Amino acid sequence: MNRFIALSLFTCSLLFSSFAFCQNKISGTITDSNGNTLEGVIVKLSPSNFNTITNSEGFFKIETISNGNYTITISHLGYKTINKDIAVQNKNVTLSFILEDDLLNLQTVVVTGTFDPRTQLESTTSISTLSSKSIQQTYPQGTAGLLQNIPGTFTDASAGEVYTKVYTRGVSASAEDDMGWYYVSLQEDGLPVSLVQHSYYSPDLFHRVDLTTKKLEAIRGGSASITALNAPGGIYNFISHGAKNEFGGDIQLSAGAQGGDNALYRIDTNIGGPLGNNWFFNAGGHYRKDDGARDTNFTFSDGGQFKFNVIKSTDKGYIKFYGKLLNDKTNRYTGVAATNWDNPTPAFGQDFNSTSLLMPSFNGSIPDGRNFNNSNSFDPSQGVHAKDLAFGIDFQHDLGNRLTLKNKFKFSTKDANWQTSISNAFVSLNNPLAYFISGADFPIGQVVFKNARSGNEVARLDNSGILSGEPINYLTDGRLPNDAIMGTSAWYKDMGADEWMNEFTLQKNWENHDFSTGFVAAYANTSLFTQGSFAFVTYEPNPKILQVTLENPGQPVLALSDENGLSNYGGLFYVNAEAKVTQVASFVNDRWKVSDKIHLDLGLRFENVAHNGSKDRFENAGLDGGLDGDDTTAYDKSINVPTGVTDDFKYNYTYLSYSAGINYKFNANAAIFGRFSKGHKAPELNYYFNNFSNVPINQKGEIQKIFQAEVGLKLATKNASFTGTVFWSQLKNIGITNFEFDGDDNSIFYTPIQFNTSETIGFEWESAFNPINYVTFKFNGVLQNPKATKWHIYDAAGSVNTKDDSIIDYSGNELPFNPKIMFNVSTEFEKDNFYAFFKWQYMGKRQGNVANGFELAAYSIFNLGTGYKINEHLSANIIITNLFNSKGLANFFGANEFGANANGATPEFIAANPDASFVVFPVLRRRGMLSLNYKF
Repeated sequence: MNRFIALSLFTCSLLFSSFAFCQNKISGTITDSNGNTLEGVIVKLSPSNFNTITNSEGFFKIETISNGNYTITISHLGYKTINKDIAVQNKNVTLSFILEDDLLNLQTVVVTGTFDPRTQLESTTSISTLSSKSIQQTYPQGTAGLLQNIPGTFTDASAGEVYTKVYTRGVSASAEDDMGWYYVSLQEDGLPVSLVQHSYYSPDLFHRVDLTTKKLEAIRGGSASITALNAPGGIYNFISHGAKNEFGGDIQLSAGAQGGDNALYRIDTNIGGPLGNNWFFNAGGHYRKDDGARDTNFTFSDGGQFKFNVIKSTDKGYIKFYGKLLNDKTNRYTGVAATNWDNPTPAFGQDFNSTSLLMPSFNGSIPDGRNFNNSNSFDPSQGVHAKDLAFGIDFQHDLGNRLTLKNKFKFSTKDANWQTSISNAFVSLNNPLAYFISGADFPIGQVVFKNARSGNEVARLDNSGILSGEPINYLTDGRLPNDAIMGTSAWYKDMGADEWMNEFTLQKNWENHDFSTGFVAAYANTSLFTQGSFAFVTYEPNPKILQVTLENPGQPVLALSDENGLSNYGGLFYVNAEAKVTQVASFVNDRWKVSDKIHLDLGLRFENVAHNGSKDRFENAGLDGGLDGDDTTAYDKSINVPTGVTDDFKYNYTYLSYSAGINYKFNANAAIFGRFSKGHKAPELNYYFNNFSNVPINQKGEIQKIFQAEVGLKLATKNASFTGTVFWSQLKNIGITNFEFDGDDNSIFYTPIQFNTSETIGFEWESAFNPINYVTFKFNGVLQNPKATKWHIYDAAGSVNTKDDSIIDYSGNELPFNPKIMFNVSTEFEKDNFYAFFKWQYMGKRQGNVANGFELAAYSIFNLGTGYKINEHLSANIIITNLFNSKGLANFFGANEFGANANGATPEFIAANPDASFVVFPVLRRRGMLSLNYKF
């Protein structure tokens, strides 16, 4: 027995020694070409599932490696990927690597717009990336402001962080200001931020950029038709930080100044590290308080977000749990008045840099038309209060036999409450609308305007002659600025949605084929309530709320507004609707290796979008004496209420999209590619919510068809990189409707939809040149020719009455809001502990409407930034945006009249009204920010 035990111990000892002897270690350091150590470099060993990242000293270590032959892959955003074959045989291996700059990230693996990760150089579509470093070089003014750095992407961020527009390659016609992300998908970690869109409910409401973002990947057109949910125009995917082998992170404190004394204060954090047993975490977010780029009497933005992820790494893959809590208030700027159609200049004492024309803060209360026992608080300083609580799971598992399963799931509950103003038009005191819009039956006589905050009388006038065309007569020395009030609505919207989405993918790899198939299922339960009331506000750069009464001698005083200046309670707008949206898609894709140099990429996507909802019919409540039963208060006599009848809709939109691409790789540094796609865009919910006012929803919307083709070159050398793409896009079945005001009954309506076609051909490019190690020049942009090939506009002639309506043909005109040229040029310097950059953003001329009656001039914006690494942990940065305070005009809203729109400014209208004022949106003025970053 003793001999058996001894023999057993001896045998175990030999086996253990042999096992220990065969377990090897691979370690090393990674630096850049200047000798600086690189943190966060991804190190992968294949054919095993071992991977790690470098620490703050550029060191990595992989342990318990069995004997054998391996390929070690070194990859880091902004640097060329290295693949090296190594043999491990009963000894530890020590390595060192020097990474060369990858100026356009062509050697970086991308995951957006593709079913299997691949480098940009090998892809068959046009892709751009921004690293966290590039993102931090941008002033934090919202998602659209950041995307101005992506070549070929048109963005309009003149309204602020939200109410923005983003599109590419002329695929833009339905991307209106209140729904400017119509064709593109804004994503976080591969899934859409929001499943649905409608007026004033776009994904930018629920997205903020901070230190938790590792990089941005952007796809323009191309494969978006088969890889995104109902978004054929492109994908902008913000990817979060992942696993870190060592605990560490960043804390950033920022303070900024905008214009005069408008301040911004912000704190950003991102922390991550191991939790043990192959568990990792990452968490962070931001909080900011911002007075805004223009002048208001309230804080423009206040709030922030928290994000986290927890990752379990396994031998066969990983599972990631992640979440987000967003609670943020921000506002959006309305336009500024201008005169001189040929060279717009500010009018009525306004300023392109500082004027906002937003109503001042006050605490009002407006009865809820759905239930008179309830009321809705209204304070313009609230802007839009966006909330988003999201939780998701990302799972990947190697099933063996080169078969991989992937699944992404996310649930979110969202809420967006708007309390702000819509429109800021000039309404002359000689216009009867200034008084009748209050809802009063006959507000003619002596009208008294008081400052609603102080109670002091501002002006007293007699309007008895206005119905016969005579001007008003001031009865005292008091005057209203510009002899006008502002045509504005107290705009209250309450919107929410509960959403879930799931994307399942199964991938099989053969020798020459990478085959992917799967499905996407998504569901949203959304609701919308909109109520519009009038507000009496002075028409001047810093508007004031007015309390208004009619005080005719010998008659009771008639209140045209309440004590807060609110009037015509709920009489301008009423929409109460709900909808359930179901989207289901299945897809197949094959990446076929025809040869070592040629890869084909073929994909199909079958998609079904189902809308099922209802919308209230409404009418004037018709209450004697108004809601309070008091004949001397006119402001509560016109409230709209539901009739009890609903107009239901239940429609399905089914389509098959396809895309085919080819990549020919000359060598490790050069490739050409081509792609043709046919995509579709199903209507969004605004089709039902904005149209069919008090009429049956008796027809479904049209599915827009998008045809796109592109051919491009990708080239990377030691000191230069270049991508260039020739593209063509055609958009068909574009539904166009206009927002109109009927002066006869003071109602607002949308015109019947017209279906049109546009076409764009162009060339976009991205280039970088690094003549010496510490200087880089970058140049990207687009040249294009956007055309409205078939375009009809419905002219309602200013009234609901259809007898005088007509259809205007603008076919062949230039497509509006699409510049023929736009580009970014930058110089970046980085040496030792110092860096600096200087950037020029150029926006070419754009037509302000499809009538081509008004052209927005080209403009330039210059940005400057510099930073210094004080020590190993602390650095300081300064960013100045719009250095020279450009007064460029980004958008155009038409004549300065209540209810007007851009399409009304035809060449004939401008010729007949050369001195008329109009509404434009200037770019945001100069902003500077100092940031201190502590890295640990």
